[in-house]
Amino acid sequence: MRPTRDVYIVDAVRTPIGRYGGALSGVRPDDLAALVLRGLLDRTPDLDPSRIGDVFLGNANGAGEENRDVARMAVLLAGLPVTVPGVTVNRLCASGLEAVIQAARAIALGDVSIALAGGVESMSRAPWVLPKPGRAFPAGHQEMYSTTLGWRMVNPRMPAQWTVALGESAELIAEKHAITREQQDVFALASHRKAARAWQDGLYDAEIVPALGTGLVRDETVRDSASAEALAPLTPSFRTEGGTVTAGNASPLSDGAAALLLCDEEGLAATGREPLARVSASAVTAVEPHYFGLGPVEAVTRALARAGRDFADLTTLELNEAFAAQVLGCLAEWPEFDPALLNPRGGAIAMGHPLGASGARLAGSVAHQLAAAGSGTGIATLCIGVGQGLALVLER
Repeated sequence: MRPTRDVYIVDAVRTPIGRYGGALSGVRPDDLAALVLRGLLDRTPDLDPSRIGDVFLGNANGAGEENRDVARMAVLLAGLPVTVPGVTVNRLCASGLEAVIQAARAIALGDVSIALAGGVESMSRAPWVLPKPGRAFPAGHQEMYSTTLGWRMVNPRMPAQWTVALGESAELIAEKHAITREQQDVFALASHRKAARAWQDGLYDAEIVPALGTGLVRDETVRDSASAEALAPLTPSFRTEGGTVTAGNASPLSDGAAALLLCDEEGLAATGREPLARVSASAVTAVEPHYFGLGPVEAVTRALARAGRDFADLTTLELNEAFAAQVLGCLAEWPEFDPALLNPRGGAIAMGHPLGASGARLAGSVAHQLAAAGSGTGIATLCIGVGQGLALVLER
């Protein structure tokens, strides 16, 4: 059995994240994906694109302009050689991170030497769909479903508690850990302030590929002037009585794409670049679907153990902020983790959560943070609808 190879992240780029119906809503998802792939290659002129062994992209929708295999579409639209293949993977909210992990695994096993990986989502352009009728030419009305987010065409055999809305799941986590509305709003405010400060300090300049023609130069939903006074009047979105989850302490619907360049030692020489970080370990776990937000708890613990690390070794942890309640619930189950290391440049509550792209954005952010620090250990992790958690450990 051949030994596994070390896997390096050479570069990571992303678009600014657009709000639902905002600056990126006129851009097709396959074009967004092509934009970040092209951006990686333009930043690595020494790399012969024909040496890319595969392209892995995460996408949670696939029902519209993604044309099911958006990775292959993006390869062609980005002008890569037609000999470069592409595969699209779906682990819902963690699809982009799943793509990075699958690319790293292919390199580690020696199947490819160089790969691109990332993810894309246009929640603005997600289509409505109709179920196919059981017989031709039905006379009655047909129900239409939105593919933007959440459950659709639910199997009636699924227990009702498993198919509650994502926001109701966040309310269940808030109840489980006695997390108040005030605590969630405080966390959300901190997310906006950290993201605004990171943009002002130029911390995202190294990873942004401008979405030309859109006028968008930074994440569209970050509020520099966010305040507790602005969050307080917002009404609960999922429970009319006693609800704590609002539009202000949850991630917004978003559009965006992210991509990373990964390689082994031989591929690294072909890029002519110094890597940002090295892939160390990963883990995927599952929990009860209605507590999906707690999925990262065990995933992070397992990934750290596989890397031979623990929480005391961490220099940064990027946890996707689907809901403030969900993040605070995870923190409650990690008493040994220093929350000061969490999402130092802001998170999805401020920046947005384009489902298929978020995991790749988090992995890229960890890699850039480790490179800026010169050393360290970081984790990218996400909760996943229907009850899963995924985590990736990077080191430098």
